[in-house]
Amino acid sequence: MAPTNQAAWLTKAGTPLEVSDAPLPTAGPGELVVKNAAVAINPLDCHMQDHGVFVQQWPSVFGCDVAGEVYEAGEGVQSFKKGDRVIGHAINLVSGRPQDGAYALYTVIPANKAAILPDTISFTDGVVVPFALEAAVCALSLKVPGVAMPGVATPALALPYPSLEDVPASGKTLVIYGGSSAVGSMTTQIATATGIKVISVAGKHNFDFSKRCGATQVFDHKDPLVVEKVIEAVGTSEFIGIFDVVATPETYAHDLAIFAKLGGGHLASVHPPPPDLPANVTGGMIFAVNDIATPVWEEYVTPALKAGKLQCLPPPTVVGKGLEHINEALKKCKAGLKNTVEEVRPVMPPLSAVEKQRPQISGIFTPYNYRPSTPPCTSSWLWSKYAEFNLKHFDCQRLMFVSF
Repeated sequence: MAPTNQAAWLTKAGTPLEVSDAPLPTAGPGELVVKNAAVAINPLDCHMQDHGVFVQQWPSVFGCDVAGEVYEAGEGVQSFKKGDRVIGHAINLVSGRPQDGAYALYTVIPANKAAILPDTISFTDGVVVPFALEAAVCALSLKVPGVAMPGVATPALALPYPSLEDVPASGKTLVIYGGSSAVGSMTTQIATATGIKVISVAGKHNFDFSKRCGATQVFDHKDPLVVEKVIEAVGTSEFIGIFDVVATPETYAHDLAIFAKLGGGHLASVHPPPPDLPANVTGGMIFAVNDIATPVWEEYVTPALKAGKLQCLPPPTVVGKGLEHINEALKKCKAGLKNTVEEVRPVMPPLSAVEKQRPQISGIFTPYNYRPSTPPCTSSWLWSKYAEFNLKHFDCQRLMFVSF
């Protein structure tokens, strides 16, 4: 007998998610259906709930991070089989399909955005990895600028992929503004695994955490001398640039002051970079759903987790058990609670919904060309609201996930 499925549906922007029946998805070519054991909440999810950002059809099931067991492997999938423990990145953000959202008992994910989770790592720990990993690799490894949103390019720092071997210091330095966040801490790990020196800007209470991730020096974002201290710490090393995970007018002002003193470089950010950048500064906004991370998923994640070279950080916090607790976790995310995690009961009533037609994915995920219509998320008002949220919760880290 086929299992039943439920999901936490968003029916209208600014309203609580509603737990109800959902179709049991099937795996298309190159896809996995994961029986979720844990799902994580990101600050972006709060913005999707409040303002409908990136929602392409209603009702919607969103969420990016899953951990669980493979329920079904689609045609052409060779690296996974039913019952495998996996973590993966759900891509409702670009596909718009409800079955691609994490906030359900069963979720479809691309097989090239998944990795085997070692038996020694719990689902609740492993689920903090996927979205942050993709964002980090997008920020660091793209060689040619792509399209993050209309009129805004992605960054192209062209750094190598992380290595399982101990690599010598490259003599290059990257500054990460917001180094204690989920994306910032993951980027620190990935960058240091390529031999890059990382200088982190974070909250004072997160200094030790940032160093645990690999940062060589950490400075307080509230320190009035933070710009001068970062410049001094870069010293005579080769300054690559800055990855701004906070991306507000205040942090951009610091970024530009650093670039002015150090002769320019690359600015990668989680929001559109400031207009009229100096000629010696190349700016780009990451978009975390991108095939640039495929080799990292396929060759690095599992062995790096086994060897301890890749850590599941920040540590998660369990909110409750059951899809009905997702609203609670979203509220705690908005309130700034760090590392919220949720576990979910798989006791669900029969299905009643009808599965919608599945578009097929091919080639690079270009976020605004993936579907015929542009998602309603490009207005300056929405981006300003998202920036306000990030500024309020500067040190807000991983916030939630669901397990089965």
